[in-house]
Amino acid sequence: RDVLGVQLVTMGEEPSRKAQALFQSGAYQDYLFVHGFAVEMTEALAEYWHKRMRQMWGIAQRDATDIRKLFQQGYQGARYSFGYPACPDLADQAKLDRLMGFARIGVRLTESYQLEPEHATSALVVHHPEARYFSVD
Repeated sequence: RDVLGVQLVTMGEEPSRKAQALFQSGAYQDYLFVHGFAVEMTEALAEYWHKRMRQMWGIAQRDATDIRKLFQQGYQGARYSFGYPACPDLADQAKLDRLMGFARIGVRLTESYQLEPEHATSALVVHHPEARYFSVD
């Protein structure tokens, strides 16, 4: 059976507000810590929901148990995000927005199809065992 998973995650507005306030106050090291932590938490949330999809599809038992292998796509399927080589056209975010309704969780698109708040990411998730990352030229 063919299934296409779609996901949208966000850490909300607060991490960006906090980081910006730190930057404006000259607390650059703290700014970098908060910003970096929020970026990593956004990615962790996306990976969490990707894992949940694999569990729902019944393929998570094939996931690598070694964390290093897991980070090297040691699982079945792939997660493709707009703006990266496999889906280079950010304008396609608008199609995903129409499908999902980003505003339901407080996410919006800029005129250049960037997600706001800053700490948000969307993806198409596939389960095929031969799915790999690739570039569209």
